[in-house]
Amino acid sequence: MTVSPELDTARTASPELLRSVFRRHAAGVAVITAAGPGPVGFTATSLTSVAAEPPLLSFGIGTGASSWPVVSEAAHIGVHLLGEDQEELAATFARSGADRFGPATSWRTGPEGVPLLDGVVAWLVCRVVARIPAGDHRIVLAEPVAGDPTGPGRPLLYHQGGFNALRD
Repeated sequence: MTVSPELDTARTASPELLRSVFRRHAAGVAVITAAGPGPVGFTATSLTSVAAEPPLLSFGIGTGASSWPVVSEAAHIGVHLLGEDQEELAATFARSGADRFGPATSWRTGPEGVPLLDGVVAWLVCRVVARIPAGDHRIVLAEPVAGDPTGPGRPLLYHQGGFNALRD
């Protein structure tokens, strides 16, 4: 019996292995927002469409994230799909300690009091349905209640540890 060359490089499962594999998985870039004593938000690449009937989506958030205390209690959240020209916005919402809703961020209050970012490819306001424990994260399950899919541009992607655009 021969071992295939691919198995020669196999590694034991670990957090680093999972991160290494998912660096190779291109993902759309979203910003999740919520209203609390002040608006909060974070960059997410874990956004997933879950079901069409009823419409449901999910995303993951670490319980140590600065946005988690507000997201853990929010009845509604905002989901924003970023465009290929919004790398800096994605980086701002990913950076620890950044002034995410400062003068450089154009936003407004939307339905259900949710902070909505301007100029995104698409946005949804969603009712939080569940927060499911998953290791050091929570999977948030949410149902869209309002949205707009008609923003300008093409999506921003995250791959190999950096932001990318679709190629023509």
